[in-house]
Amino acid sequence: MIRERYLNGAILALLFIVPLWAHLADEPFTITLATRAVIFALAAVGLNIALGLGGLVSLGHAAFFGIGGYAMGILAFHAQSFTPVAEWPFVIHGTKSMPVIWLVAVVTSTIAALIIGILSLRTTGVYFIMITLAFGQMLYYFAISWRAYGGEDGLSIYIRNDFPGLNTLIPLHFYGICLAILCVALLFNAALARSPFGLALNAARQTPARVQAVGLNPTRLKLVAFVISGAVTGLAGALFADLNRFVSPAMFSWQMSGEIMIFVILGGVARLFGPVTGAVLFVGFELVLGGLSDYWLIYLGFLLLLIVLFARNGVIGLLAGKEAVHD
Repeated sequence: MIRERYLNGAILALLFIVPLWAHLADEPFTITLATRAVIFALAAVGLNIALGLGGLVSLGHAAFFGIGGYAMGILAFHAQSFTPVAEWPFVIHGTKSMPVIWLVAVVTSTIAALIIGILSLRTTGVYFIMITLAFGQMLYYFAISWRAYGGEDGLSIYIRNDFPGLNTLIPLHFYGICLAILCVALLFNAALARSPFGLALNAARQTPARVQAVGLNPTRLKLVAFVISGAVTGLAGALFADLNRFVSPAMFSWQMSGEIMIFVILGGVARLFGPVTGAVLFVGFELVLGGLSDYWLIYLGFLLLLIVLFARNGVIGLLAGKEAVHD
């Protein structure tokens, strides 16, 4: 079996090499596909914190993805139309500054994750799954009825947001920003998993009674993980909206939650590069199989069935074997 760290290094190298080759070969479409894969990977890294470390099966993570997307869309829309977002109790102007938009997306997603987490973690198992799904669908229908920002038709953005020192209209520059954020999220995820909090969270996932016996609150540990997870996924939503220059209620849909879950399962739950591998494979399947048939998701479903039956640790687990306890 290939050691996991070498496999992770190879995947990361591909994320650097392929877009550089596409830039030199004047293939902007390939860079856009790579950007899409990296953003999806970031969203899945967020879910993997809740699912892989905390054992929280959330089917409502599209709620945070959509909140991040609409945070970007609303701020950019008011920046391009030169109208304030709000006039009371004080004037709030729109902006096309990426760092400001990211901050707003992360803060709003964090608040939403805190509220949803407090209510959802009162339950466990299938009830937790259904409550997170319900929150996502509530926000989906709210976005459909939000006529001020396009309602069911969504909201188009005609400007590209700015990042200091870079021309974000150049596909490689925007890809570099997304890849840098993904790398930071992966480093944070790795550090979190090895930290005392991560070890306690892992213990709470396996034997909550023992964790409680030593004076820790398993529910509180899972809530913190859920909030961090929502914040990361919200940031991915802001980047996704910036890539497409379009936001719509579909970002809140249960199908989006399902896709983010697929990225994690396909690559490997609780594996550091599992979400990255799953997102890259998903975008690759979408490109190749989508060109052959409109029903390409059927083939993807069959592949997922094989992975669940014969490679329960995902593609990473299939290639690298069982994860070492100490590395």
